[in-house]
Amino acid sequence: MLSLSERRPPGARRFALSAWICALSLAVLAAVVLAVTPQSPAVASTSAVTTTPTVSAQESNTPFPAGGTYYCTRIPALVTTKTGVLLAFAEGRDRDTTTGCSDVGDNDLIMKRSVDGGKTWDAQPTVVIGADDELAHGNPTPVVDGVTGRITLLYSSSDWNRNRATPERKGFDRTVHAVHSMDGGLHWSASVAQPQLDRPEWFWVSTGPGHGIQLSRGEHFGRLVVPGDHRGGGKAGGQLYTSDDGGLTWQMRAVSDASDTGSYPAELAVAETLDGQVYVNARNSDLTRCSTNEHRLTATSTDGGATFAAPFVPVPNLDTSPTYGSLLRPTHDPDGGPGRLLYSGPSRLGPNVLEDRRELAIRSSYDEGKTWKTVGSLVTPNRSGYSDMSLLANGSIGLLYERAVNVPHGNVAFMAFTEKALNDSETELRRPRTADTRVKGPGEAGNHAVIHGGAQLGSRLGGVAMEFDGQDDYLRLVCSPTLRVEDGDFTVTAWFKHSATTGTLPVIWAYGAQGPHFSVRSEPGGGVMRGTVGTSIGTTEVTLPSSYNDGAWHHVVFTRKGLTLGLAVDGGSAATATMPTGQSAEERNATPVGPFNIHIGARPDFPSQPSGVTQLFRGTLDDVRLFGTALTDAEAAEVKAGSLAVRNSEEKLRLGFSTIW
Repeated sequence: MLSLSERRPPGARRFALSAWICALSLAVLAAVVLAVTPQSPAVASTSAVTTTPTVSAQESNTPFPAGGTYYCTRIPALVTTKTGVLLAFAEGRDRDTTTGCSDVGDNDLIMKRSVDGGKTWDAQPTVVIGADDELAHGNPTPVVDGVTGRITLLYSSSDWNRNRATPERKGFDRTVHAVHSMDGGLHWSASVAQPQLDRPEWFWVSTGPGHGIQLSRGEHFGRLVVPGDHRGGGKAGGQLYTSDDGGLTWQMRAVSDASDTGSYPAELAVAETLDGQVYVNARNSDLTRCSTNEHRLTATSTDGGATFAAPFVPVPNLDTSPTYGSLLRPTHDPDGGPGRLLYSGPSRLGPNVLEDRRELAIRSSYDEGKTWKTVGSLVTPNRSGYSDMSLLANGSIGLLYERAVNVPHGNVAFMAFTEKALNDSETELRRPRTADTRVKGPGEAGNHAVIHGGAQLGSRLGGVAMEFDGQDDYLRLVCSPTLRVEDGDFTVTAWFKHSATTGTLPVIWAYGAQGPHFSVRSEPGGGVMRGTVGTSIGTTEVTLPSSYNDGAWHHVVFTRKGLTLGLAVDGGSAATATMPTGQSAEERNATPVGPFNIHIGARPDFPSQPSGVTQLFRGTLDDVRLFGTALTDAEAAEVKAGSLAVRNSEEKLRLGFSTIW
C-alpha cells in the first residue's frame, strides 16, 4: 500500500495551489440530527467555500427526496431502456422513523421513470419490492438486455427487521432475488429467489449496487454481467453473475476470496473494455480505511466474467473516500483512438464514510482503467455519497447520486450533462501535499498533510513556514495508525505567529470537535492560550493568560504525562491541569475507535461550523511535531532550538513545511 509521499502523479510539480473545501468531525456528526432537506444539487451549501467550477448541467432535480413516505432514500441505480426510457432506482428507508436511514429497517426498492431524459419523473415512486412486507431489501442492480428489451433487477433481501424494536443484522443471512420487466418498467414480474447466486458459508451476499452491463464484443457477445460481494467462513470478496439468455437465468461465475481481516473488494462496478474484457473497480474493505490511502481495488476478467485473471490490486492515484463509485463508457468508441472510461465518486481523500464523502466528481481513464487522470469535473463540492451513471438516449450522461446537508446521503438527486460539458469543466482535483519529514523506519509511510484552501509557503527566520489566510486555509492529516495517541503520553510542539484580536485560532485539533480529541489553540477573543484533551467522560483544559497575538514568533509545547496536562510557551513555566482517572484506560483514551482526521489550522467541523463560528488560524505556523511521549523540559528546549534528533523513535509527525507538491 502506498503512502501519500509515494503517490505523486507522473509529472506533478511542487506548487502552492488554491483548493476548495474541507472537513467535518465525526463527533459532531454523531450529535447532529440527520439533515436531508432537499437542496438543488447545482447550488452549493452556504457553508461550503469553493472557487472550483462545477460541471454545467442540462438537467438537475431530485427524483427521490427524503421525507414523506420514506425517512430517507439511498443506494441509487440508473439504466436506460432499449426505447430510451430512463429508470432510476433507490432504496426507500424506512417507512417509519424507528431506524432512520439505517441499512437495517423496513426498506423498499423504489423506482421512477422518465421519458424525457430526466427532465421530469413520475410524480410518485413505484414500489418494485417491499410494499407488502417489512423486510430489509437493498442494493437494486438493474441491467438491460438490448435484444429483447428485458430489464432484470437483481437485489438482496434479509429479515434484519424481524424485531421492529431492535432490528439487527446478526443471525439473519442475506439472499439474492430477481424480478423482470418487459415494458420499460411499467410492470414487474413476481420476485424469484436465486439460491444459486449464494453459498452456504456466506452470511452476507449482495448485488451491485449500481447497474450491470451487456457485453458487446468478442466471444461472449450479448452476455449480461452483474457484480456482487460476499462475506462468510473467514473469507470475503467479490463475485460476478452472468446470464446468456437475456436475464431469464443467472449463474455465479468469477469469485474473488481473501481473508476478511484485511484488504478485499466490495461493492464492485463493472465496464467492458474495447477488447471485450470485463474491467472491475471496487471499494476497498472497511478494515483498511486507516492503513492505506488506496480506497479502490481493481481486477479484470478476460473470459466474459467466468474468472478473474489476477487478484485484485489497489488503484493508484485515485483520491477518494470509502464508497461505491460508478463506471461508464460515455460514447461509441472512436476508430483507432483511445477509449474513455468515466468514474464517478467523491474526490476528497479520506477514510471516513461520513466526514470524507464530499466533492463528487467525474474522472477519466484513457487506458482501460489502468490509470486515472487527477483532473476531472466537479459535480458538487458538498457532501455526496453513492452514485451511478447511464448513457442517455440523446448521448448525454445521466448521473444519479446521494446528497444531503449534514451527512452525505438522504436524498437521491439526478443530473444530466454532455461529454463536452465534462471536458470544459475539467480541473485539478488532487489537492497538494506537504511532507512529514520525521525519521521513519524501512517501508514506513509518512503522515503527509493534505492542503486545503490556499495555504502557501511563507518564511520564518530565513527558513520556510506555512501561511494561513483565516478564510478557508487548513491542513489535514488523514487517518493513520501512527497518529493515534490512545491513553498514553504525548507532546505537541509548534511555532506560531499571528496578530488576530478576535476569535479562536486552532494550531492543531486532532480527531473530533468534541469527545475524544486533543487541541492547542490561541484565543485572542478570550486572551488565552488553551490546550485540551477530551475523552468519553469529558474534556480537561489548561490555559495560559495570553493569546500571544503580538505578531512575533512563539513556540508552544503541550504535553500529557499520565493524567497531567502541561502547556508552556517560549520555554516558560508550564500551566498544568489534571485529568480525571476514570474507571479504565478506555475512559482516558483521547483517540476515537473509528477513522479520523487531524486538522492543522482549523476546528475539525470546518466548513460546517455553526453560524457565526469560524475557527481558523490566521497567521503562520512552522515545525509542527507530535511525539508519542511526554518530552522533558530539556528535550522541548532542543526542539525549540531546531534539533531534528529529539526522541526520533517516538516521533509521530514532523511538518517542516519545506515544500508543497
